[in-house]
Amino acid sequence: MLEPIIVAAFPSLLLIILIGGGAAMRRRNIDMEGIPPIDKNLFHLSKLAMGIPWAAMFVQSLGVNLSPVRVPPPLRWISLSFYILGFGLMLAGRVGLGSSFRIGCPKDETVLITDGVFRYTRNPMYLGINVTSFAACLYTLNPLVLVIGAGVAAIHHQIVLAEEDCLKKMWGQEYTEYCRRAGRYL
Repeated sequence: MLEPIIVAAFPSLLLIILIGGGAAMRRRNIDMEGIPPIDKNLFHLSKLAMGIPWAAMFVQSLGVNLSPVRVPPPLRWISLSFYILGFGLMLAGRVGLGSSFRIGCPKDETVLITDGVFRYTRNPMYLGINVTSFAACLYTLNPLVLVIGAGVAAIHHQIVLAEEDCLKKMWGQEYTEYCRRAGRYL
């Protein structure tokens, strides 16, 4: 019964932090809604679709077998480790950005964050999404989860590339130098 709790707790914590952080930012008159850097519908669809692998993992954790083969228990625990790591990256990224957090390209001036987890990866939240999707693929061994996770990763990579263009325009040489020090994902 521990697995469903783990699988449900981390996205719930992320949602609480995102909603709570959004409310705190609104109280300070900070709009965390940025400009979608790619097609608006595809951008928003990608944000919704990233929850599908997590939902599949939760359903599997409840004992509903979504896999065409038996998932060995050690593989489930390995995938849970990746899942926790992925959510840790997302949480560290969100908390690390503080009031500079935006969904999309910032409409207003923000601060370029280069310390904490951002010292090692320019995109800890996107890296975390990819890691949690990978974890869900391992946990369920479901081909559809793999296809959806790969699709989300592909769309998010396009978002990352487009957001990088926005950030280069905002911070110029400072951002270029940061890109030399920290990898896009690792």
